[in-house]
Amino acid sequence: MKLSEIIKDCGVITLRCSGDPEITALVNDSRKAVAGCLFAAVRGCGNDGHAYIGAAVEKGAVAVLCEEGADVPEGVAAVFCKSSKRAVARAADAFYGHPSGKLKLVGITGTNGKTTTVTMLYQLFRELGHECGLLSTIANYVGTRCSETANTTSDPVTLNALLSDMVGAGCEYAFMEVSSIGVEQQRIAGLEFAAGIFSNLTHDHLDYHGSFSEYLRCKKLFFDGLGKKAVALINTDDRNAEIMVQNCAARVVRYSCKSDADHKCRILEQGVGGMMLRIDGTETWTTLTGTHNAYNLLAVYATARELGIAKDEALVALSKLQAAKGRMETIHGPRNISAVIDYAHTPDALENVLKALREVAPKQQLICLFGCGGDRDRSKRPEMAEVAQKYADRLIITSDNSRSERTADIIAEIKTGLNAKGLSKTLCIEDRAEAIRTAILTAPDGAVILLAGKGHETYQILSDGKHHFDEREIVNATFQSL
Repeated sequence: MKLSEIIKDCGVITLRCSGDPEITALVNDSRKAVAGCLFAAVRGCGNDGHAYIGAAVEKGAVAVLCEEGADVPEGVAAVFCKSSKRAVARAADAFYGHPSGKLKLVGITGTNGKTTTVTMLYQLFRELGHECGLLSTIANYVGTRCSETANTTSDPVTLNALLSDMVGAGCEYAFMEVSSIGVEQQRIAGLEFAAGIFSNLTHDHLDYHGSFSEYLRCKKLFFDGLGKKAVALINTDDRNAEIMVQNCAARVVRYSCKSDADHKCRILEQGVGGMMLRIDGTETWTTLTGTHNAYNLLAVYATARELGIAKDEALVALSKLQAAKGRMETIHGPRNISAVIDYAHTPDALENVLKALREVAPKQQLICLFGCGGDRDRSKRPEMAEVAQKYADRLIITSDNSRSERTADIIAEIKTGLNAKGLSKTLCIEDRAEAIRTAILTAPDGAVILLAGKGHETYQILSDGKHHFDEREIVNATFQSL
């Protein structure tokens, strides 16, 4: 593809170029540069791509997309833009042939429920015979082909390459998580969404955004960008829902578990094995449980209906859905002890899971094992403790991904949220594997043990690096020893 075709919507300020070179590849990592490629220099949180322009040119880059003032060697086409973040997203969209417009792309944003909702949408539409793609925190899927993912919302080059693969594989739909950081960093610029979903907004990522208002603003930008042909589905039980769709050009559809809305849901009964829901007047059974999952399922149903799926078809498929890995994932052991693995790493997410477990197992001892990530928002640490002590009979505070911080220091900050009663039922064990074993070995018959924070992750990041760490392996090995 010619350079001029790729950059025509990139907001070019200055173009220094002799001729119109043919571009063989688009890369935003100098290590991936190849002969004939266009290298996009992007300023990130840790690295500035402008520092690697020379390295990309040495590997064969014939053009560089960058911001004004960058030093681009003579003889190499230089495309200067105001924002290379936005420009690379627009360039990727063009280079890969505008793939998002060739399928029905659905994005979901919100603090909690994104992974579960997109995973279940992917399951539901495949159950109904549609070829689909999935872009999530856990993994990316092109049809049934799986690949790993590094971020909740991938960089725009990776995103558009995956969407292009989906188009090539015959996918009709693609479902993706849209993070506030991904929106702020312009990763979704240029994408055409058929639908956008808002789940909820609570405390998260304030270490990055700086304030809740800025976090909200970035979420809202997703809906500001939806086109007139799209549909915006919002959870009206969240107080920020209507703010999301102010000035939104898309058609707005509301869903609720508490009040009147376009799509409604009520929990009729629930237990450890699932719950009976009434959705838009019709009863349906699901193996998922908890109020938060009722909202997730309602969002899936509402989206399916608004994309043209018949009510009966949607409800039958809904009843077959399974939770995403690491989301209320339950392992049953001896003596009727259950270990529940969940990604809950915010106060609100932790409260949702603990409330759900308390509702379905009101007479069983509930043990909550959790920690907080290092080098991340410190203000939520005592809040996590406040939530845990409210619902759990016992607390075990341990490590999560401590990164460069001392686990002992993180635990100390978590403990400041405990009152005297909370402290009396709390045990602190820095080694997470040992903490899990202790929780199981000291649990009474019938106990429910929540392992919060890691979820789908199969690693732990400590001060000395990244280590293999799969809670399922530890749980199963400990259960076998009972």
